[in-house]
Amino acid sequence: MNIKFIVNDYILIWNILFRVSISEEVQKLKEKLWKNYENEYNDAYKDKNLMLKDIKNYIPNDDTIYNLVLESKEYQKIKKETDKYRLEVLKLWDKKLNKYLKRILKEEPDDYTFFLVSKEFDILEVTKIDNQITIILGKKTTKEDLSKLLVDIVISIIKKEIDQYKDHDKLIADAIIEMAIYNELATNLTNNSHYFMGKENLTYIKRQIYPYWLMYLGIEKEDMNKYMSRDKIVFDLEKYPYDKKLKEYNLEQFIDFCISNKKHIIRVEQLDLI
Repeated sequence: MNIKFIVNDYILIWNILFRVSISEEVQKLKEKLWKNYENEYNDAYKDKNLMLKDIKNYIPNDDTIYNLVLESKEYQKIKKETDKYRLEVLKLWDKKLNKYLKRILKEEPDDYTFFLVSKEFDILEVTKIDNQITIILGKKTTKEDLSKLLVDIVISIIKKEIDQYKDHDKLIADAIIEMAIYNELATNLTNNSHYFMGKENLTYIKRQIYPYWLMYLGIEKEDMNKYMSRDKIVFDLEKYPYDKKLKEYNLEQFIDFCISNKKHIIRVEQLDLI
């Protein structure tokens, strides 16, 4: 996963205009713009999707509002803080992440561009437009909560990338994505098991899939007791014939396998009770 972190004026200004004000000075600026340029202010709201589609070539039809914000001292302060925030994120980004993701996803992760905004917005927004993923990030980061932020970012991206499933199949897909990122990736990043983390309504499905999940990860049968002990999930090894093919699958292929074999893996009739 090759990551670029960018501070873009248009995206930063749009978030300043249309999210909750992060300071009294920003609120006053917005009120002044609204009072004097109400039509232009309103028109700028629809620009977000257009700029995210092709930010490199984006030019607003009317840049009045953008220029006024760009020239303000309030914006200059926020831009300076956001540039500093970008450097903070770059320093905290864990280079081991690619290695772990490649092992879990079974393929080379895609490249992504992150658009940084003020961390005072406290947002992580992953959008899929015309099959293109864009990420807006503005969250406070520390070494202590970095692994959680990384996991939240990755699972948000993977859920946007793998979004073709419906109904009960979607529950199975969500459970496997959660096992991959909230559980296995977080465990790798922290060296502590995170298999108790996740949505309560997916716990039943994850426990049913777990033996096949270990096979998918390439864990040999003689090592599975160690992983059961690590993750506090126990199953009878003798009831699960070892399927060597699973370790050759990527994540989507494993999801398809579990869905195709759901009657044998999961008691489907109980899904509505979750």
